[in-house]
Amino acid sequence: MRAEVAHHYRHPALPDVDLLRARFVTHRFSRHTHDGYVFAVIEAGVEEFEHGDGVERAGAGSVVVVNPGVVHGGHAGAPEGWAYRVLYPPVDVVAGVAADLAVRPGVPVFPEPVLDDPAAARVLRAVHRAGEKGDALAASTLLTDALAWMLARHARVRGRRTVPGMPPEVREAREILHANLVGPPSLERLAEAVGTRPFPLLRAFRDALGLPPHAYLNQVRVRAARALLDEGLPPAEVAARTGFADQAHLTRHFKRTLGVPPGAYRSARGIGRVGARRPRAAG
Repeated sequence: MRAEVAHHYRHPALPDVDLLRARFVTHRFSRHTHDGYVFAVIEAGVEEFEHGDGVERAGAGSVVVVNPGVVHGGHAGAPEGWAYRVLYPPVDVVAGVAADLAVRPGVPVFPEPVLDDPAAARVLRAVHRAGEKGDALAASTLLTDALAWMLARHARVRGRRTVPGMPPEVREAREILHANLVGPPSLERLAEAVGTRPFPLLRAFRDALGLPPHAYLNQVRVRAARALLDEGLPPAEVAARTGFADQAHLTRHFKRTLGVPPGAYRSARGIGRVGARRPRAAG
């Protein structure tokens, strides 16, 4: 494989659907979550990724699926790294297709994180290629077909009643962190604020959300940074507003989560509009 390269951009017809095309060798994704789904087609090499309590491996031709809120990481599973195309459809887009298919009410989930389904790989790859060409009609049609295929072949429906409740101290601690991106409290102060001790809070927080408070806060900061970058703010100002020590600190966490640095992410936000030219790679 050649050197690492990645570009992250918006779907041409559905502006809430992001796409990533990348080739990584030494890059490692930190443990993180997404609000929506992740569908990735491995085109070359091997990706190894933490998923839940285990480690999965996905080789060329396989499809990787990560459900919303599931903590996962990612790194090369072979010396040559891996290349892939990724779609990030939000929950409401997937749920809309599920409703059209008359799937029973509930949250669609995909039990298997790695699928051997050449037909699914082909249709997901086709969505990506149409998006790169700026063909909104083809991309939106293919996206609907791809999601319908994935739902019909690989999804289950989870009733909302089966979702375990979040302990009140974790919910309160999470709200405090969301409200204090800049200057958050220490673990001791956070525990005191929600009426518990540091270690029990740390254990309950990790059990409920999959990450310790400091790592969870960095994920919230990255999401807030994305919103500010989408508004056109420069990375240095975004870093200050979201609680990162400096722009370098923002860049490190941003790239570990999204695969691209903030500058490349911001420059690509206009890519994918109807009539726009094919995106150039941004490392």
